[in-house]
This record gives sequence, C-alpha cells and structure tokens, in this order.
Amino acid sequence: MTKKAISHNFQSTTKDGSEFRTWFRGEHTNFNPTALQMVDEEAVETFVLKGWQPDTPYITPETQITAFGSCFAANISNWLSKRNFRVLTQGEEAKRAYVVSCGEGMVNSFVIRQQFEWAWENKVFSQVLWHGYKAEEYGYDPVAQAQTKELFDKTDVFILTFGLSEVWYDEPTGNVFWRTIPKDVYDPSRHKFRVASVEENRQNIDAIYQLIRKHRPDAKVIVTLSPIPLIATFRDNSCITSNSVSKASLRVAIDEVVRAHKAEGKLFYWPSYELVTDVFKMPYKSDRRHPHIPVLDYIMTRFEHSWCISSEQNPPPSLDEAWVKACAAAGLLPAQLDGIVSGKRPYRMRQLINGGERLDRDDKVHSGKIAMLKRLLFRWDAERKAGALQSDQ
Repeated sequence: MTKKAISHNFQSTTKDGSEFRTWFRGEHTNFNPTALQMVDEEAVETFVLKGWQPDTPYITPETQITAFGSCFAANISNWLSKRNFRVLTQGEEAKRAYVVSCGEGMVNSFVIRQQFEWAWENKVFSQVLWHGYKAEEYGYDPVAQAQTKELFDKTDVFILTFGLSEVWYDEPTGNVFWRTIPKDVYDPSRHKFRVASVEENRQNIDAIYQLIRKHRPDAKVIVTLSPIPLIATFRDNSCITSNSVSKASLRVAIDEVVRAHKAEGKLFYWPSYELVTDVFKMPYKSDRRHPHIPVLDYIMTRFEHSWCISSEQNPPPSLDEAWVKACAAAGLLPAQLDGIVSGKRPYRMRQLINGGERLDRDDKVHSGKIAMLKRLLFRWDAERKAGALQSDQ
C-alpha cells in the first residue's frame, strides 16, 4: 500500500499579514534583519549593538585600561594604544605581569579568574598550572604578582576577552591549566581533558566581576567573546562542531552574568563575536581563523565611537569608510573598494558606481549598496569643495 504524501503549509509571518497581530510579542520585539537592511553601516547599531552600548561614552585618553584574555584582546589593546588611549598592559612597567607577558594566551575563564585571585587575594595553587608559549614554567613569582596587583589597582576599565571552553585539568585537585600540559610532565593517570560547562564558566565570570567590585568598586568591566575559532579540538569529533559548543558555552555564561548585574551599571558586553560571525560574509583570512584586518579595524572603530571620548586633535576614524573597507575584505563589496576608500579616490568610486558591475544578485540589495557608495562619494565631494580633500583626477 502506497502512502499518500502529506503537504505541510508553514506559516510565513510578515508585518503586512493578519497573523502578525495574532500573538502577544512582549514589550521588546527586535527582528532579525534582511540583507537589504544590513547594507548601511547604521544597521549595526540597530541590529547588533542595540542593548549593549553605554548610555554615553566615558573612556577618555586619561582612563586607565587593562585588556587581556584570548588573542583577540591583543587587537583591542593595540588599537586603543595606537589611538593614544592609556592601555596599562602596553606599559613597560607592567611587562613582568603574566597578563602582559602571556596575556593573549589566557583563553579560558579559569585562568583569568586565577590571575585576579592571585593578585588580589594572594591565592597560590598547590601545583604549577601556568606555562609560557614554550612550555616554560610560570611560577608564583612575587614580583609578577606585585606588578599584576599594581596594574589591577590602577585600572578604571577592564576589558576581558574569553576564548574557549576546552580545558585540561589535574583530576586529584580539580585545578585547571592555562593550556594543555607539557609533554615531559604529562601523567595520563591524573591529567584529564573536558569541556567546561556553562555553569562553570558562569561561576568564573561572576567571581571575576565580584573581585573587581570588591577591590576596584568604581571600575567598569567590559567582557567580550573572541571570534577566533579553535585551531584544533581535543574531542573525538570535528573541530568545527566543537568550536560551536565551546563558544556557545561561554556566550551563554557571559549573558547570564551580564543580565544578573546589568542594573549595577558596571558590567557590559561588547558583541565583537557577533560582529565578525553574523555581520560579515567571509570575515576570515585563508586560515579560516583570523579576521581580515579591515574587519578588525571596523570593529574597533565602532568600539571607539561607542565607548571613547576622543580629543579634537585625534578624532575617531570614519565609520562609513571603515564599514566599506570591511565589507570589501569580507566579500560583501568589490575588493578594489579597499584601495579606493583608503586613498579617498572619488574618480575611481564614480567609475565603479557607473561601471555596471553587479554588487549583489538581489536587485534591491544591489541598489542599496550603490546608494550607500553614492552617499560616501557625496561626502567626499563636499569635503573636496571645503578644501579638506584633494581631487584624485
């Protein structure tokens, strides 16, 4: 007997349909954007940054900043330092602190918590947990501890970047290592691997926040999730799927802690992870791990506009120019736009706009991208007329 195929009709909800008014949607309803809605740079504020920005920027050139954690933290430190903001972890006087000498290697929530407990609470662990990039032991050096404490004691804004949830630990004590274990001391009877749970990450992040509130009650804390994926997994399955779990565990933990303390006005989340993975089409270099430089530059330009009070002598970079260059690097716009925008070349921009090249398969999205480039060109023309921009002809 042949069974008759059943056809299922799936509801398509639109603002114009009667079903849109069927369900109560709560006080806040924020929709996922269409490709057309994401063409302009302003869309990032509406569809990504909404709910995550401070009421007003308050990082000034005098604000003392400490940024460490996964390797993405180095991008933040380098950008702010280059832009003449005061990043303490870039200072020569703090180079002995492990959050400086090995800061971007602190990729899990356990090790970041360990640094705060060691510096402020004098907690020393029962074994060597910390190793450098060449597997050298990092002991509980009192000089490094003193420099770390001094660094934390001065900090007005902590920027902490969490990277992954896969950890190696010592089974008898439960202590978690910075990385894996050096080969010459690895003991399979006690050195084990696991994936940290959401609850473990939540507890660590909450403990870090509470320590900062205890010792630096007025300091602000900005937490980010690194968009850099795992280079390899120690699980017996694909790295790509393990990376999803690793990031999801941290992202949920961060969200729970931020929601729990949001009313205090001291703890914030910066969505660098979502900016890389959800906004740009092909954000990574050929290694599929490190974002293209223009993508990183756009994220930090956005951060500066949201968080920093720049001086008149050192205004923040242009958002719309940084956006176009990032989109070009990520395959959302023609690659030649990087050079056109970097050199501010109106003539070449007109050539591209009028050349008939398709910028998207969708007609509306194509037209939206052309309109965006025309608006940038219009601004350049206005600057040229005002004498602020030379002609490229």
